[in-house]
Amino acid sequence: MALTIERTVRGVLVILGVVTALPALALVSPGGALDFSYGISPPSDPMTLALLQHRGILQGALGAALVWAAFQPAVRVPAAVTAIVTKSVFLGLMATLPVAVRAGATPGILFDIGAIVLLAAVTLHRRLTGSHGQDGGSPVRLSPGRRGRSAAGR
Repeated sequence: MALTIERTVRGVLVILGVVTALPALALVSPGGALDFSYGISPPSDPMTLALLQHRGILQGALGAALVWAAFQPAVRVPAAVTAIVTKSVFLGLMATLPVAVRAGATPGILFDIGAIVLLAAVTLHRRLTGSHGQDGGSPVRLSPGRRGRSAAGR
């Protein structure tokens, strides 16, 4: 059961990481990446394009962190919390725009909502189980006379 959960968590993190990183393609193919990610054409203003490409690279880094977290349980909570915060800010900014303006970003908005739910579940699972090992670990066990040390650390 624990191995199945660990495999599921890894799969979820890899998929979320890869999809999160897709806007990085704006660096090499602004037209396709911006249309796919946000439903917009590349802006004619070079500064705005550079900012969108920079945002894409930051999304690429965040996606890479989520993929890394899939295989390094110790970084899951920081990577997940970072993704939750950044995706929440994006959703908050989108909520301030008129519906017609944000319509092209609907797939990204729905993805981010789903990602936040899944990342919250990964974070809560990690917190509730106390998992720390490479294989998802097991909860920290306290025994009399050895308080604060895990069973594996003895």
